[in-house]
Amino acid sequence: MTTAYHMSRLILIVDDDPHIRDVLSFALGKAGMETREAGDGEEALAAVEKWNPDLVILDINMPRLDGIEVCRRLRATGDVPVLFLSSRDDEIDRVVGLELGADDYVVKPFSPREIVARVNAILKRGGRALAAAGPQAQVVHNRLSLDPEGWEARWAGEPVELTATEFQLLLLLASLPSKVFSRDAIIDRLHGPGFAVTDRTIDSHIRNLRGKFVGLGAGDLIETRPGIGYRIGACMGSAQ
Repeated sequence: MTTAYHMSRLILIVDDDPHIRDVLSFALGKAGMETREAGDGEEALAAVEKWNPDLVILDINMPRLDGIEVCRRLRATGDVPVLFLSSRDDEIDRVVGLELGADDYVVKPFSPREIVARVNAILKRGGRALAAAGPQAQVVHNRLSLDPEGWEARWAGEPVELTATEFQLLLLLASLPSKVFSRDAIIDRLHGPGFAVTDRTIDSHIRNLRGKFVGLGAGDLIETRPGIGYRIGACMGSAQ
């Protein structure tokens, strides 16, 4: 059943293969979402500026500007969620894409139903998702503060730009400061049980978070428990 939540979502599909764009546009349209299309990286950047989409489905291998460079430029100016598509299951592409701040990664060939499910999962946890519950209290852990209503992260009062996935992951850890989360537990909390995300994906998001905070002196943002998982660090400020 189509919901008002879906009707308000605008998805930009970026791929140099018109057949793939048509298939995804049809599948997303059936799910109640509105779509726009771009055939290469330069068109994609112009389309983001023109339409301000809620999410970008971005092919990695494209002419003129590849998806990696497009994502890099998008991350330099904003936080629109990005779902990468790739024609090969290349670990280097996957890690580089996630380190740039992509929210998810799917390898071709794929099921249109899987793409719709992943788009829904990203939007539901994203900063632009419509609130389904009442107001959430601000989470403060020493120098770290997170505002779930405004999707704003701060360290010692200084704002830190995070992607939707990074914010949600950090909020999960900070909300339960004594708990150590395994990678599987993090995946289940962020995506739901059985969602196909690799451990390396979580590791990449953790590395991104540490990199964004370390310049502010937040070397103790997240603690690694070898063989177990992650938990929020002391967040008092220390050298890495």
